[in-house]
Amino acid sequence: MELDTIAAISTPMGEGAIAIVRLSGDEAIAIADKMFKGVSGKRLNEVASHTIHYGHMIDPRTNEIAEEVMVSVMKGPKTFTKENVVEINCHGGIASVNRVLQLVLSYGARLAEPGEFTKRAFLNGRIDLSQAEAVMDLIRAKTDRAMNVALGQMEGRLSKLIRKLRQEILETLAHVEVNIDYPEYDDVEEMTHQLLLEKGSYVKEEIEKLLRTSHQGKILREGLSTVIVGRPNVGKSSLLNSLVQENKAIVTDIPGTTRDVIEEYVNVRGVPLRLLDTAGIRETEDIVERIGVERSRQVLKEADLILLVLNYSDDFTEEDENLFKAVEGMDVIVIVNKTDLPQKIDMERVQNLSRNHKLVTTSLLEDRGVDELEEAIASLFFEGSIESRDMTYVSNSRHIALLNQALSAMEDALMAVEMGTPIDIVQIDFTRTWELLGEIIGDSVHESLIDQLFSQFCLGK
Repeated sequence: MELDTIAAISTPMGEGAIAIVRLSGDEAIAIADKMFKGVSGKRLNEVASHTIHYGHMIDPRTNEIAEEVMVSVMKGPKTFTKENVVEINCHGGIASVNRVLQLVLSYGARLAEPGEFTKRAFLNGRIDLSQAEAVMDLIRAKTDRAMNVALGQMEGRLSKLIRKLRQEILETLAHVEVNIDYPEYDDVEEMTHQLLLEKGSYVKEEIEKLLRTSHQGKILREGLSTVIVGRPNVGKSSLLNSLVQENKAIVTDIPGTTRDVIEEYVNVRGVPLRLLDTAGIRETEDIVERIGVERSRQVLKEADLILLVLNYSDDFTEEDENLFKAVEGMDVIVIVNKTDLPQKIDMERVQNLSRNHKLVTTSLLEDRGVDELEEAIASLFFEGSIESRDMTYVSNSRHIALLNQALSAMEDALMAVEMGTPIDIVQIDFTRTWELLGEIIGDSVHESLIDQLFSQFCLGK
């Protein structure tokens, strides 16, 4: 299928040193050549592939110089999209890059849709669907660990494993078909229930291995929703500022200063936290503060991690005890703050209530205990296993859902085998597993899903 030539600005809008207009398609070089005048005098369709050329973009209608540029020419199929690609490097001003974009659109290119360059790379067989999704994960990565996971997926680590499992299933299905259609062939090994059990068990174990990494992988991709809770004036906003290393929240001695949920992203030992500082949870007559308290209770229910802050220099109250009850069964780190002040809190009682949680003492005013807190957060979710670079991590929610469905289908198949169900019936669940795994890499996926996935990409990627 021949696709038209697309163009878009591939760098963030705003002032900078350089901005890039990218074209991709059969006519990309010819379109750019209509308005490019290089100092060498060569036409762009005459230059070697993967070379860059200095010159000016000229508006053919007025013969006026539109911009001073460097133009990169890359001829397909050795490009990201496997099509001819031209990248026009302009000065990084909004007016200059828009002027160049309008020129290429006037002379035959079409404005690209969000993610259309990556979509073409997928449609043209340059990458599979899981690798295409990893491109967006790489752009959105908030920590080095998240970036390494995305890079591994872009390199095809997940794809290779999925293809290997699909090939194993395909060979098993082919073996079943030969046994059914040509039972008279003595030289073909009989597909027994025992053999099906062995093949299916192998596939099941490999899917389970992938799913064991999915919790960590999803955290690295999406961030850990972390809520800071506690009574007013225990140091919640100070904790937020300490982790973010910036004064994002107002800190005062007046209880109830924080009236709403404050959200920030922070990197803690390679773990991306979506940090939410909440209004102090207490009974209040103040209407605005009461709304903030209700919002605090709501985000508490949706959190992956709770940082429950107590005041070392204040008595342990009924409100504190109610907070422990509210977070029961959740991943919680208890922080006893303000240890620079005289002790009033009953630490024995706190330790008793924290027996199922990690307990850290801090003095945020004197910057004590923050390292221990960061170590507690990292160890609670990763326990060092994330450092294994040869592991294949699954981080995408779509992939995780499909792997769970594939696991369920294979478990149904193995159960049927153990019950002695005829082999031609068992193969239905094997086929279903094969199809579900294919959806991860895009070998069996609806066009509407492809459109939806790529629409989430940024323009120009």
